[in-house]
Amino acid sequence: MMKSLFLACLICITQLNAADIVVYGGVPCGIAASIAAAREGAKVVLIEPTRHVGGLSTSGINTAESEHMLKWTIGGFADEFYRRLGAHYQTGGPEYFFESSVAEKIYLDMLREAGVELRFGVSVDKVAKEGARITEITLTDGSRLQAQVFIDAGYEGDLMARAGVKYAVGRESKTEFGEEAAGIRFDKTPRSARTVDEIGTLLPGISAWAKDLHEGDAHRAPMNYNFRLTVAKDPKLQVPIPAPKHYDQKRYALLASWFRDQTQQKKPVKLEDIIDLYRRRNGKFEMNNKQSAIYSLGHFGGQFEWPNATYEERARIYQDHMDYTLGLLHFLATDDSVPANVQEEMKSLGLHKDEFVDNGHLPYQLYVREARRMRGEYVVTQQDVQADRRKPDSIGMSSHFIDCHHVQRVALNENEFVNEGRIWRMGHAYQIPYRALTPKAAECTNLLVPGAASYTHVAFCTLRLESVWMITGHASGIAAAFAVKNDTTVQNVSLAPLQDKLRAQKQVVDFIPGLPEKCEHLNGPPEF
Repeated sequence: MMKSLFLACLICITQLNAADIVVYGGVPCGIAASIAAAREGAKVVLIEPTRHVGGLSTSGINTAESEHMLKWTIGGFADEFYRRLGAHYQTGGPEYFFESSVAEKIYLDMLREAGVELRFGVSVDKVAKEGARITEITLTDGSRLQAQVFIDAGYEGDLMARAGVKYAVGRESKTEFGEEAAGIRFDKTPRSARTVDEIGTLLPGISAWAKDLHEGDAHRAPMNYNFRLTVAKDPKLQVPIPAPKHYDQKRYALLASWFRDQTQQKKPVKLEDIIDLYRRRNGKFEMNNKQSAIYSLGHFGGQFEWPNATYEERARIYQDHMDYTLGLLHFLATDDSVPANVQEEMKSLGLHKDEFVDNGHLPYQLYVREARRMRGEYVVTQQDVQADRRKPDSIGMSSHFIDCHHVQRVALNENEFVNEGRIWRMGHAYQIPYRALTPKAAECTNLLVPGAASYTHVAFCTLRLESVWMITGHASGIAAAFAVKNDTTVQNVSLAPLQDKLRAQKQVVDFIPGLPEKCEHLNGPPEF
């Protein structure tokens, strides 16, 4: 009896399933790809390693970030999603500011309406290929999936990497692609704070000595990650912010030193000098890393190993980021070095009781701003997003600022440091080339990569928004459906019919005469 049951379970686990298209990553990019392909009649399976779809749109980033881009470039599926949010909130048009729980409900409704099959809680383990073609993938539960076309929509490019497609991690040098903003970038203004402990060891949160790094050189790490907590100021809407599982006061020694210095100089300090709080709907505030702060939610240096880490290693890095985040909030509320008014401000906040209710009211996903980036048929560079902005194989447009958060802190001496890695440049409308979504044909012929797409680090800073990723996802879904229908490789999908279909579905593929091409963000910080 037990042997029969074991065999039955084994058969179930190793079952081989087939679909026309398999999409990896239930983030907005993958949702758009899945729905677009399913609407074309394809049988689609969407795999999401967590238990929730929506990526960061349902894990605390409650904006389309349209405040830093030209709204006319947001079309197709992305516009449809924001219009459904508008219908929910009865705003009479697209709504670019929302709640995570509402976004998740709308995504699930759209997936159900399109007939997309969802698989939760499994990750890609192995990829089998014949020549340059993926034949099947094996998931971490042992199940196997075959498809004619695969789409890697995830933040990390895990399916792409396991398929043997070349990729980059970190930042290119200035010379590799001739990019003025590339490579190591030191902030201009030193910050005063003790950088070493009593025996001269760099304090936590400081990665290196500046003398060991050189402006413009390549660097192995992407920009920092953080959690986007949803908090409330109204006590009626709050649940307590939990203490971290592992608290180490020494992690915040740099911040403690700065607080003491401010106190000695009698300079007033507020919580908003450390953490950004964005007002959202229904008493919710979105908590974010503050770029100008001496210390904030961004875990500088904690992200270095994430892109190529195993799933087990990522679980440890994830927990380290959570401990860092909750530890910082605990430090701000309780440590003697923190001014009393900042402590009281911190204590007045709580997690919002209506969000992430099955996860202790904490976001489901870490904000992985950047991880792997494919080296595909075409590599989009800084020149493509600022100057050479027209492409014959356009499948959509972006216009977001080149926005890179800091990567690390580096010590200038024992009492000064600078942050490193920040880029903030005006956005320009530019056409996203289809070639940036396709691997080189010699590497893989039935894979599309709209998430970890073929961009340099600098250019990727204009792609890494959920609103833009829905645009590349939409295009990939249609391209995959065309490849299935015509039994062709993704590289040989006919461009004109693809573009015509996207235009018919209100994707913005072309420049529109008379509309602005520069994103003038007059209220933001200066470019640097």
